[in-house]
Amino acid sequence: MSDYKAPLRDIRFVLNEVFNVSTLWAAMPPLAEVVDQDTAHAVLEEAGKITAQLIAPLNRSGDEQGCSWSNGEVTTPRGFADAYRAFAEGGWAGVGGDPVYGGMGMPKVIGAQVEEMVNGANLSFGLYPMLTAGACLALNAHASEALKAAYLPNMYAGIWTGSMCLTEPHAGTDLGIIRTKAEPQADGSYKVSGTKIFITGGEHDLTENIIHLVLAKLPDAPAGPKGIRCSWCPSSWSMPMAAWASATL
Repeated sequence: MSDYKAPLRDIRFVLNEVFNVSTLWAAMPPLAEVVDQDTAHAVLEEAGKITAQLIAPLNRSGDEQGCSWSNGEVTTPRGFADAYRAFAEGGWAGVGGDPVYGGMGMPKVIGAQVEEMVNGANLSFGLYPMLTAGACLALNAHASEALKAAYLPNMYAGIWTGSMCLTEPHAGTDLGIIRTKAEPQADGSYKVSGTKIFITGGEHDLTENIIHLVLAKLPDAPAGPKGIRCSWCPSSWSMPMAAWASATL
């Protein structure tokens, strides 16, 4: 069994003695209302407990069982689904999320320490909240208010997770040559077609829905990476299956 102990003493030293973050927060009114030194210490202390007691022990089942694929469905190793539910119920999936949509609102300097503990305890487990956090950041930065309200609360709550669909069989590091395309439909959605590979967290049994951020090109897109845009494609939802952010990559 994995024996993990969060490096809380080192984390506190860096935050308090090296960067003196509480002084920085006090000078930033939005953060001053959310976090102070005592709050930060309490969050990190609890993160240390959950990573050591709940997440680190999953390394054994992850190594011995791994994920399995059957009839188009992926089953994660024993204990992963229960652990993710407990992780989500504690608010950890949205620790750095926008409070407007149900996130905890912790600054990145705290969220990064939580991520370090989760990934240090069990990187296989940590990839699921990591991909979700990335999807949430993209949505919060580029999606419409309607889309943020539709997606972010469930993602911050851990009811849904996220993934990023970039790589294609012929296009690894050179995303400018991807072939996946998105065609506008009459109802405002987009028909996305193509082939993606190596999708971290692309299928699992941890949550009821996975929000895939899919890189694709519109029919009139210019050649190269400037023609790439991103669509939100839920794996299971009654609303339109894709909606576009305003920014190109």
